[in-house]
Formats: sequence, C-alpha cells, structure tokens
Amino acid sequence: MLGSKDDNMTPESTDKKGLFGWLRKKGPAHEQSSALAETQEPSSSEGQDPTAADIPLLPASDIGPDPVKPGFFARLKRGLSKTSANLGEGMASLFLGDKAIDDDLLDEIETRLLMADVGVEATTAILHNLTQRLKRNELANSAALYKALQEELVCLLRPVEQALSIPAETKPYVILVVGVNGVGKTTTIGKLAKKLQCEGKSVMLAAGDTFRAAAVEQLQVWGERNQIPVIAQHTGADSASVIFDAVQAATARGVDVLIADTAGRLHTKDNLMDELKKVRRVIGKLDPLAPHEVLLVLDAGTGQNAINQTRQFNQAVDLTGLVLTKLDGTAKGGVIFALAKQFGLPMRYIGVGEGVDDLRTFQADAFVQALFTTHE
Repeated sequence: MLGSKDDNMTPESTDKKGLFGWLRKKGPAHEQSSALAETQEPSSSEGQDPTAADIPLLPASDIGPDPVKPGFFARLKRGLSKTSANLGEGMASLFLGDKAIDDDLLDEIETRLLMADVGVEATTAILHNLTQRLKRNELANSAALYKALQEELVCLLRPVEQALSIPAETKPYVILVVGVNGVGKTTTIGKLAKKLQCEGKSVMLAAGDTFRAAAVEQLQVWGERNQIPVIAQHTGADSASVIFDAVQAATARGVDVLIADTAGRLHTKDNLMDELKKVRRVIGKLDPLAPHEVLLVLDAGTGQNAINQTRQFNQAVDLTGLVLTKLDGTAKGGVIFALAKQFGLPMRYIGVGEGVDDLRTFQADAFVQALFTTHE
C-alpha cells in the first residue's frame, strides 16, 4: 500500500431557512563571504555594495538574541489558521457592526458551521442551545450572541479534553495506533515517542506495518534519532507476530511504553479490519488488559469522512482515543466538533504542523480561542 506524503515524512524534515428553519418549526554563510572578499578584484563602480571585508564586525554584545521560538498558543493559532479563516474569522464577519439578532443571522451561523464541517448533529445542538438562551433573554445583542457561540463550541469539546495518562505501575503500557492509509500514523508515532521520552518515560516501538517497507524504515529512523529501540521483522511478516514479540521484549526490558504501528487499511474492508482484531487478541494473551490505549489517527482534511472511519474502527477494536492530524493544511478542522458530539471519544492529541513539537495535547479552550483570535 502506498502511504501519503505525510506517512513517508522523516522527522524534522436552497432553502434560506435551512436547518435552523426546520429547528424553529420543531420548537425547542560566513566562510564563503570571506573567500569572495579575498579573490574578487575591487571595483570602482559607484553604488556597488561593499564586500564582506569592508563590513565592520559587531561586538558580540551588539548581536541580537536568537529568534524566540513561538509559544504554545502562537503555534496553535498558526496551525489552525485555515480553519480559523473558514470558521472563526468567517463567523466574526457576520457580527460586524451592531447586527440585529434575527432569523437571517441565525441561518448564516448555521451555514458557516456546516461549511466548516462541524456537522449536522453538532450544528443542531449549538443552534438549539443558542435559541433557548435567546428565549430566556440571556443574549441582549449580537456581541453577546457571538460570545455565546464560542461558549457553546467550547462546551462541545470539553468532555473530550482528556490527556493520555500512563500509570507508572503499568509496564509496558501498550499503545496500539490504527488508521487508514495516508493519515500520518507513523509520523505521529515518532512524535508521540519523542514527547513521552521528554516526559521521562522509556519507550519502545513496534513496526507492525509490515506491508510497507518505507514504514518500517521510517520508524527505525525515528528510533535511531532518539535512541529508541524498534522491534521489526521483514516486509510481509505477520503484524500480530511482530507486535507480540515487541510486547515480550518490552516486558523483559522493563520499558515504560510500547507504541505499536499497524498497516494502514481501508475502514470499508472487513478482512483488513479482522486483522486488527487479531492483533488485539494476540496482545491480550500476554496481558489481558493490553492494549491499554487504542489510538485512531485521523486526517482533518478528510472532513466528514473522518466520522465514518471512527465508526468502523471503533466497532472493530474499541477505540480509547483520537489523534487529529494535519490541521495546519485544511480548512475542515471543524470536524473535531462533529467527532466530539457523535462519539465522545477522548481527543488525546492534535497535529498542527510538521515539527516534532507540533503534536499538541488537546485543550478545548485554547483550541476555540485560537480559532476566533484575529490573525495578524
């Protein structure tokens, strides 16, 4: 199977009233420069820039500090810029001036939510709650409505704001990572391994994607860069066997966390999904409680298709958490609200860039704030 560009990436590298109308009816380089300066003949041409040798060196104290690396919120806001332009800034444009709260404004809010892939179910819930607050005269003007909308979005996400917690007494803590082709599973595993390592945990990787040689090689690169052991076999080996061996090795070495990669598979192929069930059963023979975490990696750019993927994988292997990647490359990040509403599965991490630090622990308030903060 062919992975996506992200999977192959090495580290560092028309009815006006619409839904709301229906709802109302229903009711509630320095060295090179020096060399050039030595070899080139001086020129008498006017206006020519001075050579490197003519430029006085600044004392060390006059050299400015290294550029400051953007903080958490700045990187989050930058990573969500496309979704923000579609949802946050797009929504803000509806409230310019002292807008009257009427049916047209509410219908525009509905349209914006649906266009951002928030989904029908989540959009219905948001509009229903806003309508109830309007009926109770809680929202005096459009500014209050705008604030209430953001509050409703945060309320949708707070239940799924559950960070991954790894008990110290559980060794190895087995994380099984699943997903369709091209969502960035292997890259996510590498970033997660580094993240856990920085938190003081010993980590081991299992190259369970035996169908794709590049996946094994990519995982081994992550391991070499970070001194993390990788258990792997030849291409085409039985994935369950590789992961079984990895669990045994992690147990013998007293490793804190084992992260197991799996081959990308279409959620519509029953035989491939059955293989995942086998992997889970085999791991359970060594530890009845393992895998302790089953993470589904989703590409935010797939929009509402992420809903179908989550449903099928959840039925097959009982998911315990989600990772939403590639948010920096799409305007469809609103699907996170649909996922939260329909499944309530913990959103463990979000990917907002290609850097190792761009795999972020999900925070509901910061996420919505980044969407609605004006981008300079």
